[in-house]
Amino acid sequence: MKTSTKTLFALTLAAAFGGFAATAIRDGLQPPAQAAPAASVAQLGMLPQAGQGQPLPSLAPMLERVTPAVVSVQTRQRVRVRNPFLDDPFFRRMFPHVPRERIEQSLGSGVIVDARRGLVLTNHHVIEGADEVTVTLHDGQVLEAEFVGSDPDTDVAVMKIAAGNLHEIPLADSSSLRVGDFVVAVGNPFGIGQTVTSGIVSAVGRSGLRGLGYQNFIQTDASINPGNSGGALVNLDGQLVGINTASFNPRGSMAGNIGLGFAIPANLARSVLEQLVATGEVRRGTLGIDTQDLDARLAQALGLEHVRGTVVTRVHPDSAGARAGLKPGDVITAANGQPIHDRDALRNFEGLQAVGSSIRLDVHRDGRPLTVTTTLLAQPGAIAGAELDPRLAGASFAELPERLRQAGLSGVLVEDVASDSRAARNGLRPGDVVIASSSGPFADLGGFRTGFTRSPPQLALQIVRGNRRVLMPMQ
Repeated sequence: MKTSTKTLFALTLAAAFGGFAATAIRDGLQPPAQAAPAASVAQLGMLPQAGQGQPLPSLAPMLERVTPAVVSVQTRQRVRVRNPFLDDPFFRRMFPHVPRERIEQSLGSGVIVDARRGLVLTNHHVIEGADEVTVTLHDGQVLEAEFVGSDPDTDVAVMKIAAGNLHEIPLADSSSLRVGDFVVAVGNPFGIGQTVTSGIVSAVGRSGLRGLGYQNFIQTDASINPGNSGGALVNLDGQLVGINTASFNPRGSMAGNIGLGFAIPANLARSVLEQLVATGEVRRGTLGIDTQDLDARLAQALGLEHVRGTVVTRVHPDSAGARAGLKPGDVITAANGQPIHDRDALRNFEGLQAVGSSIRLDVHRDGRPLTVTTTLLAQPGAIAGAELDPRLAGASFAELPERLRQAGLSGVLVEDVASDSRAARNGLRPGDVVIASSSGPFADLGGFRTGFTRSPPQLALQIVRGNRRVLMPMQ
């Protein structure tokens, strides 16, 4: 199935995630209006078990191996109740039993991928913000889950449970998946209990879906509903090819499945799991360049026939892009054979690559095509403001979460500000997004750092705070 991203956006305006609270939905499920007539049931019982001497095909033998490794994930989160009356001592004395917090519960799914170590894969959004996480096994046993780590930008999380006789699902090489391959989804939709659905692979390498971080999704028409998130997408050999993460429906997240489901490929989930188990964090590769989208006017000026690609505007020193010989004005049209249509496509490609990955770029320079190769270096982590400029002492800066980039922002996130520090006295707050400095706008942490190669005599930062933009001088 080939569905353009624009059409997909027009048709599907809400992502249905499996970490939503499912208890109320389960309680509200209505039974069918009419039961099947007794004659129909009898006829079903008389279906042949074999045809022309051969047994009829069935997924049951494979599922008997798979389903014990798919678990239900329950989360509990304490949420403080915002009640202005509770700030009044007289009100608190008169009504001492008014609750100051409430407990929110949600349901999702998970997959045991390492029975010996008790490792469970699920979605980040299933366990995000949870104070308590429990896992219910196929046999009904309930276990407390230990948080190992998560990666919000790929929506992968890893938990650990302690129990004997666990079952696991082996991970497949998801790069071998083809459109048309049969797949089966297993999870806990709407909290009604473990459910199996089947379909085919509708597309691979799907990206461009808003609000879902770095993307290389498997698209399937196997039903994926709220509660399925974090569950298994398996092939007919019972191997894990993906982690179910989202479905789309134009009528809203709870309206059910219409055959547009998405799963994180097993190869990506495996890479994230290995990094989280080893170090507790995920490190990504980067080219160390700034780019902008190519439009028709710019394409004509650069002598290009097609408006496709992203234009290099800056190459940071000692970066992978500099080692490849990239120059401002180069137009990148493909990376490792994958078409690059715009700046977001290049960022998505980089974000899915590990540090040390070998990259081949198709480039147009001065109207001529050429190919360059390089090895990706690590994206910089958080930077202490004092390393950049004394006027930023006490603040730390980090890369923007991908969900903020998809909302149209570029720049860096103010991750933390120490109380009574110079940065705090200058007005910086945690959660601010810095989009420009005295040296001009920048795209990411590398660009922000480059702007301080020479310390500016007058330093001002342009900040996005909530819905406001503020120009903030640094003293």
